[in-house]
Amino acid sequence: MFQLDRLSYNMDIYVAAGNARRRAAGRLPAGAGSDRGSGAEPRSGPGSDQRGVQMQSRSRYDRRQVVSGLLAGAVAAGTAGRAAAQSSPVYTMKVATLTLNDAQHEWMRIFSGLVESGSGGRIKVELYPAGQLGSAARSIEGTQFGSIQAFVVPPEFLSGVDSRFEVLGAPGVFKDLEHANRTLQAPEFNKAFLALGANKGLKGIGVFINDAAAFNSRAKIEKLADFKGRKFRVLASAIQMEQLAKLGATGVPMSLGEVLPALQQGTIDGVMSGLPVLTALRFYDAAKFFLDSDHAMVTVVTVVSKMWYDKLPKDLQAVIDDAGQKASVQVFPWAVEFAAKQRVAWVAAGGTITKLSPDEQRELMSLLRPIGPAVTSKSPGEKALFDLMLKTADTVA
Repeated sequence: MFQLDRLSYNMDIYVAAGNARRRAAGRLPAGAGSDRGSGAEPRSGPGSDQRGVQMQSRSRYDRRQVVSGLLAGAVAAGTAGRAAAQSSPVYTMKVATLTLNDAQHEWMRIFSGLVESGSGGRIKVELYPAGQLGSAARSIEGTQFGSIQAFVVPPEFLSGVDSRFEVLGAPGVFKDLEHANRTLQAPEFNKAFLALGANKGLKGIGVFINDAAAFNSRAKIEKLADFKGRKFRVLASAIQMEQLAKLGATGVPMSLGEVLPALQQGTIDGVMSGLPVLTALRFYDAAKFFLDSDHAMVTVVTVVSKMWYDKLPKDLQAVIDDAGQKASVQVFPWAVEFAAKQRVAWVAAGGTITKLSPDEQRELMSLLRPIGPAVTSKSPGEKALFDLMLKTADTVA
């Protein structure tokens, strides 16, 4: 905003310059248009008063022109600034997941901070954990059609979109959490995995580890024979279904929101999952026995609505891609520490944690390890991705 003294100063300079030009052209007598004379006595005689009035009037008119012009310029500049600010829209990004207060939820928090700072506030991220935006099926569909902008979920939930999403759940591939994380973040495999779903309206932006897979049950399991005839909730993928079949049990695909009531009512006998999810949702109240079998990995992928993503400016697309990768790396140490804390919390809440004997564990892996190659061999595309995962796991071991 102009200060009055600066405005008056600029106005005087402008008027003085105009008067000088008119004097040079002979249109303004010497001494006119100035508060000070040239040192001569004022001219007198007929018409001199009239000429003085005309010159004073012209001077006042010039001053008014300058003031009006400067003020108009200030208003125009302010209007242009507001228009420029309004030309950069704010994009809302709804990010959903089915769980609460676990690695998936933490990934969302990290991602949100990275996106909002990286975009300078041009993307507003809204987090919806605990299935607030609907079941897995509804969330996947919403992401494909753009009503949900991102979905954070174990990839097996997406095997109906593309069967290759299930390869990360193959048993016996990874030695431990750190080995699995190195494999997932290796550039070649990471790029190939995140490309899945692109032809179905989904764009992968990050994949990370939640915890090792294990079994939670209503009745204690101490040996492999205890699985026979029982029903365990699994994700709807052939690799997970086949694992229970090999153990003489039945895999029952079921949405997460239905699992706890099904355990309480005895509709199912247990669930194959990672402990952090079970602890966060208080599964120990219905099924307190946890068999720490450590036979596979519970992984998570984040897919973005391609319909929404493709409409973003290129610089904001880069922000989303970068934040997805960084959040997937940054969440890993948090997930490892959190998983360890949940084992303590599970026992403190009245749950039990057991392991198979060394012989039973070896038999378990001999039964389950062939499942990945067998299932993926039925699809050339799935086999190619599975082979790349094995090659990468061997390289980073």
